Amino acid sequence: MPRILVVDDDPLVCSAVQLCLERQDFEVVIADGGEAGLRALEGQAFDLMLVDIFMPHMRGFESIRIFHERAPAVPLVAMSGYAFASLNAPAPDFLKMALELGASRCLRKPFTPAALLMAVRECLSETDARGQRDAG
Repeated sequence: MPRILVVDDDPLVCSAVQLCLERQDFEVVIADGGEAGLRALEGQAFDLMLVDIFMPHMRGFESIRIFHERAPAVPLVAMSGYAFASLNAPAPDFLKMALELGASRCLRKPFTPAALLMAVRECLSETDARGQRDAG
């Protein structure tokens, strides 16, 4: 059963993600912020991390960079509900920046259960394929 670490300071997001993933037979560990997530990462092994970009006490991209550095082999899905680049606004594209820092996938909040499951399954299947290549 794949173990997924969910790091988000919003309890509603954590509950929704946990419910969705547990219904699909994933084991889910919730961390209510960056520091709790790093503690969980030190004590347990995970197959995937879902990390919010913007949380209190940890500057957004710092969390993505630190989580990726601590567990470089574990795929990381960055989540954000902040503004995104569009044709009409010169706002930075936060999810693109997260990918450059090591995220495997990005989810824009609010996301659907289908989008969540697709990102999770794609990351896990890429990890499986990489492991099979390395072993063969």
